[in-house]
Amino acid sequence: MIVADKKIELVTLTERQLKARRNRSAAIGLALAALVIIFYVVTIARFGHHGASLTGSGLFGGG
Repeated sequence: MIVADKKIELVTLTERQLKARRNRSAAIGLALAALVIIFYVVTIARFGHHGASLTGSGLFGGG
């Protein structure tokens, strides 16, 4: 049997399932945005502290 001859079964989602999928996608998007913000803040905090110590030591021309 050739694969093209098979009928493809498509799933039709109900309105409730569509709403659940939208909510799940929104939750995943918010979680990713929160992670990006957390990583950004942590990176800025670490570079800010580390950068100040490197500048103060004269490695980057400061002090």
